[in-house]
Amino acid sequence: MDFTFTEEQLAAAEAARGVFAGVAPDAAPSPALTTGAVAEGFDRELWDRLAAADLLSLPLAAEYGGSGQDAIALCLVLRESAKVLARVPLLEHSAALATLHAYGNEELRDRLLSRAGRGELVLTVAASGRTGHDAAELAVTARRDGAEWVLEGVQTAVPWAYDADLVVVPAHTDTDRNVLALVAPGAPGADGVTLAEQVSTSGERLGELRLESVRVAAGDVVAEPGAWEWLRELLATGTCALALGIGDRVLRLTSEYTGKREQFGHPIATFQAVAVQTADRYIDLRAMEATLWQAAWRIASGAAGALPLAGDVAVAKIWAAEGVRRVVQTAQHLHGGFGADTEYVLHRYHAWAKQIELALGGAGAHEEALGDLLAAYPLG
Repeated sequence: MDFTFTEEQLAAAEAARGVFAGVAPDAAPSPALTTGAVAEGFDRELWDRLAAADLLSLPLAAEYGGSGQDAIALCLVLRESAKVLARVPLLEHSAALATLHAYGNEELRDRLLSRAGRGELVLTVAASGRTGHDAAELAVTARRDGAEWVLEGVQTAVPWAYDADLVVVPAHTDTDRNVLALVAPGAPGADGVTLAEQVSTSGERLGELRLESVRVAAGDVVAEPGAWEWLRELLATGTCALALGIGDRVLRLTSEYTGKREQFGHPIATFQAVAVQTADRYIDLRAMEATLWQAAWRIASGAAGALPLAGDVAVAKIWAAEGVRRVVQTAQHLHGGFGADTEYVLHRYHAWAKQIELALGGAGAHEEALGDLLAAYPLG
C-alpha cells in the first residue's frame, strides 16, 4: 500500500477547498430550534458551484465529461464537504454515478452520466432498508415482467428523496439476485411511488419510499452481479470520509477554544486532563484516517486482501462511528455549557456526527459483520 496521494487526487481536494471556502456551517436553521426539517431542499447554489468545478463528475470517464477519478479522490472531496456541513447530496450522487459507470450498460451510461455529471440530474440511493437495521436489498422485491421489472417494498430514510430526479433502489429477485432499479419519484406517471417525510438527526429532510407494483423499464435496471455490493461499500466508505471531516473540524474548534479559555490565569489547554483528552481524540482521528484510506484504496485498486473488501470497510466504519462520537462528546465536555449554545456552531457538528455515526449501520452492526467475515475467512 502507498497512501501518497496522486497529483490528480490532491487537485480534486484543492478544488473542493476552494468551492467550500465560503460555505457557512450555520447557514440553515439549527436542528435544535426546528420542529421539522431545517430546509425543504439542498443548497442548489453550492451544487452549481460543484458542477462548475467538475466535482460532480469525478468518477466519470472523459467521454462523459469526467476526469476518471477514484474512490480516494471522492473521499478527499467528501472530507472537505463535511468540514463545513455542506448540504448537498454529494456522497449519494457520486456513488450512484460511479456504480452506473462501472456496471451500467452503454445505453444507460450514454443517457444519464453526462447530464448527471453536469448536475442537471440529481441521483440518490435508498440504502437503509425497511427499518434502518436490515439489509437494504431485502426490503424491496423485483420480478421480471416482459420488458419491465415490477418493484414492491419500502425503503426508509432515503436522503434527498424529495430533491432527487432518480433514486437508485436495491432489490432482490426470487432467484436470490440483487439488482439496482432507477426510480423517478416525481416523474409524471410514476404510479405506485409514494414518499412520506422523515427528518434526520441533523435536521435534513428524508423520505420513506413506498413502492407498490411500480413498473420500471428493463433499461433502467442494473442486473450485473456485484453492482449493489460495490455501491454499498462505496457509500459506507464515503460516510467514513464525512465522519473524518467532521472530526477534524471539531477537534480544531476545541483546540481554538481551549487555547483561549482561561481558568486560574492559564489557558485550559495547558491542563493535563484537557491535554490527555484532546490527545486521545487526535489518536482517534488518525486511526479513522488510516482505516478510511485502506478501505478507499481497496475499492480504487481492486486489490485482494486477507479478507474481502467488506472487511476493510467494516473496520473503517467501526472506527468512524466510534471515533466521531468520542470526538464530539469530548468537544462538548471541554466547551462546557458553551458547547450546547445554539448560537455556537458546535452543536450542529454534534447533530451531524450522530447522524453519520448510525448511517448505513452503527459500529455494532459492522462489528457483527466483521465477526462473520473472520469466521468465514480465518487468518492463518
